[in-house]
Amino acid sequence: MLSLHFTPLWAATQLAPDFTLKSLNGENLRLSELRGEVVMINFWASWCGPCRQEMPLLEELYQRYQPLGFTLLGINVEQDDSKVRKLARELGVSFPILFDSDNRVSKSYAVSAMPTTLLIDRDGNQRFLHQGFRPGYEQAYQEQIRQLVKE
Repeated sequence: MLSLHFTPLWAATQLAPDFTLKSLNGENLRLSELRGEVVMINFWASWCGPCRQEMPLLEELYQRYQPLGFTLLGINVEQDDSKVRKLARELGVSFPILFDSDNRVSKSYAVSAMPTTLLIDRDGNQRFLHQGFRPGYEQAYQEQIRQLVKE
């Protein structure tokens, strides 16, 4: 059986730090404006092999659960966005890609591994944290998304 490296944050539920970042399409996106939706935040980089492997699986989750009040934010931590733009096109990513080139947001979330994925409930509370990625993690993501969408 695959051991998944995720941490439920039940005991320490806390409000997710708010932020505003510029998106791939040039618009500013603010986390607090998504209150009422289940939000997955995925911190990633184009040089990260597991991030690249995970991206198509995240796109599938986004397509499946978006109609149920779910959104996914891919936050890239690189300073140069040219590789990010190319990779997003190659992989056909349709969820919002945001740029954290000064790593201000990743620091506020204490990101220490690539990728790092958080699930935030409709009230804006951090509920699940995943560090790294291995095939099979997407099953845990799906179960947690389902749970939060039903709440």
